[in-house]
Amino acid sequence: MKLLSFVAGGRASFGALKDNGVVDLGTRMAPCTTLRQLLEAGRVAEAAQIVASAAPDHPLDKITFAPVIPDPGKIICVGLNYRDHVAETGRTVTEKPALFVRFPCSQVGHLQPIVKPKVSDDFDYEGELALVIGKGGRHIAAHRALDHIAGYACYNEGSIRDWQRHTSQFLSGKTFAASGSFGPWLVTAEEIPDPSKLTLQTRLNGAVVQDTTTDLLITGIPELIAYISTICPLVPGDVIVTGTPGGVGAKRTPPLWMRPGDTVEVEISGIGTLRNTVIAEPA
Repeated sequence: MKLLSFVAGGRASFGALKDNGVVDLGTRMAPCTTLRQLLEAGRVAEAAQIVASAAPDHPLDKITFAPVIPDPGKIICVGLNYRDHVAETGRTVTEKPALFVRFPCSQVGHLQPIVKPKVSDDFDYEGELALVIGKGGRHIAAHRALDHIAGYACYNEGSIRDWQRHTSQFLSGKTFAASGSFGPWLVTAEEIPDPSKLTLQTRLNGAVVQDTTTDLLITGIPELIAYISTICPLVPGDVIVTGTPGGVGAKRTPPLWMRPGDTVEVEISGIGTLRNTVIAEPA
């Protein structure tokens, strides 16, 4: 099942993809009005039953896509989690994963413009696999970690590289308003039993700039969940963005930055393609 958050007729809701349309679950599953609330209530199986017998309420081309989880409690990102990206940055592989956060205001949905900030021209793409927590927990064992995942989505972790280099901490370059994207939808976990067997490709204006397989993650998804849940409890709707492969624009000669008017796509097998255009921040 593919679950998504959207706006239609001026009303924010969530639903499921069906027959090139959307079954509006926000009108059918009170009191849940958001996808995060559906996950918190543990009602995904009930949603699947409703979708099986319902007709779409909205054509796909008549909705505005929102980020898969518009209101996550946490967005935890993993840095330097592919060896080719570690190598191109000149860093060394660390024993433990490098973590930082993004804020909800930093992300937009599928087909919505991402914003190049006016304070920088160093706007870089980072195609990544994101996962959403469906069952909360603390000190989750790695061998049980996949049971805690609601599903998977694409993420473009847009990065403002000169601001990222202001200090040794990544946050200042990683959470500019509307600089990243999350979508197009959440593919539920039963459709992706092994997230280490996916392909990921990022394209800028149709040209392939990143191409990898998720078995090349340095710290795999079960181990990431075990590590992060040791630090803090994970709750339904939390998002973990698992890291970008090599090929980022900052490490090319000359650098390859995203510019207003560009189109950037992140495609992951079994999930779909997240597509956004780039616009300039209003003066």
